[in-house]
Amino acid sequence: MEAGSREAGLSTARGPQAPGPARRRAPGLDIAALQAGLQASTGRPVRMVQTHVSWVLLDGEQAWKLKKPLSLGFLDFSTRQAREFACAEELRLNRRLAPGLYLDVVPVRGSAARPRLDGEGPVIDHALRMRQFPDDALLSRRLAEHRLDGATVDRLARRLAAFHSQAPRAPAGDGYGAPAQVRGATAQVLAALARHGEDPRLAPLAAWCDAEGRRLRRRFEARRRAGWVREGHGDLHLDNLIDFEGDVTAFDCLEFDPALRWIDVQADIAFACMDLHAHGRPDLAWRLLDGWLEGTGDHAGMAVHRYYLVYRALVRALVLALRRSQGAAADGVDYLAAAQRLAQPGEARLLMTRGPSGSGKSRLALGLLEVAGAVRVRSDVERKRLFGLEALQATQPARAYSARATRRTYARLRRLAREVLAAGYPVIVDAAFLEPSRRDALVALARSMGVPWTLLNCHADAALLRQRLLARRARGDDPSEADLRVLEAQLARGDLLRPGERAHCIDVDTGAPIDLGRIAARWVGMDGSLAP
Repeated sequence: MEAGSREAGLSTARGPQAPGPARRRAPGLDIAALQAGLQASTGRPVRMVQTHVSWVLLDGEQAWKLKKPLSLGFLDFSTRQAREFACAEELRLNRRLAPGLYLDVVPVRGSAARPRLDGEGPVIDHALRMRQFPDDALLSRRLAEHRLDGATVDRLARRLAAFHSQAPRAPAGDGYGAPAQVRGATAQVLAALARHGEDPRLAPLAAWCDAEGRRLRRRFEARRRAGWVREGHGDLHLDNLIDFEGDVTAFDCLEFDPALRWIDVQADIAFACMDLHAHGRPDLAWRLLDGWLEGTGDHAGMAVHRYYLVYRALVRALVLALRRSQGAAADGVDYLAAAQRLAQPGEARLLMTRGPSGSGKSRLALGLLEVAGAVRVRSDVERKRLFGLEALQATQPARAYSARATRRTYARLRRLAREVLAAGYPVIVDAAFLEPSRRDALVALARSMGVPWTLLNCHADAALLRQRLLARRARGDDPSEADLRVLEAQLARGDLLRPGERAHCIDVDTGAPIDLGRIAARWVGMDGSLAP
């Protein structure tokens, strides 16, 4: 099982307090004396926060984190050597995502009665030294105060996608991410939840997890063999995500048990997505997922995404149950209710955008996926991925936009759309789709899978299209490489929608005010006019 958010660490607002009177003294170290000595040397007030496994001393600028000399079954900090190793691992692992926060491991010297963090003397323990950040850097605080916006989520998505793409893959034969391990971890969390009291929701959730775990066994194994099990973070909930000094990132990685961080990357990103869903922001959850998929290309992982969403909700439910049993304050979110919602089957449906460059297709698709809840597959991004390029890297147009490359791009879009639809999710295929044959291929896919399809026809005045295109190229912040020459060629084509497509079409003038809610309602067929 996972320990959830364990440390009060860098922010004075984080972490559960230990129940009852604070234990100021433990075998081998007088933490109160260390606190007093640090305060005397810095000349600043030093506050101590503790959890069940650590003490953290905060002076307003820096934080010193010491492991308690404990053995709890799932971790063993009973020896000085074990605590030193744990500090070193925590430093190594967290510097991958937050190098500016995690500074070094420092010796604690002196004696048990008079420990200190400076000077000479024998080493009696070790502390992890970090920078302290303000409370409002936490994304959980930003969300609670309605200050977490889409731009911040986009930056987080890019950061985590790059992290997961570069993370080392689990060696073959170590068992990490194997079906038995995945299902066993879920069963362990459910059993622990049951020990915290009866809840009528647990039995149906356990049955769902068991059935889904069995159904996905081969998929779990295939992903492990394909290299998607990597050394991740392991604890990517909102309390462990920050926006500090221009870097939106994560901290407080799980260091004490490798099995909790050597996981499927989908299990890692699902934690943050789940927490946004659970806190009533599905729009930001879908946006985070969209940006992360754009960076990793792991659309095939949507097959296991729902399972991991539910698992992560169960983990957080257990963390809160543990906190309540210890008499500590706990988040008011009902994670079991979130698990129930996230376990519900999706309603797969297909939407294709259509329109010339600059018609606002991608912007509209992003807004729509937030409102309606969907996975986007974007031609400009996938075309570059075929050539091993990232979204904003420049291509060699002669190669990347050749007829062969374009055929490969649209074939890839069709394959990715199939994978997402098969996983039970709505999918938005964001491409020009000016040629009828390319639309026909996606319509045929939808019909073969028995899902409804819709065409989002985007257009605007030609002068506005040219203006947008020039502005976009000047910014350099979009994967599209279309220029005015491309746009003029598209406008000259004059391809019209055919009568059979009109019944499935949502027509949008992107030069006028747009009602995303109304478009989303039409897409899901609320008015009944879009059935295939």
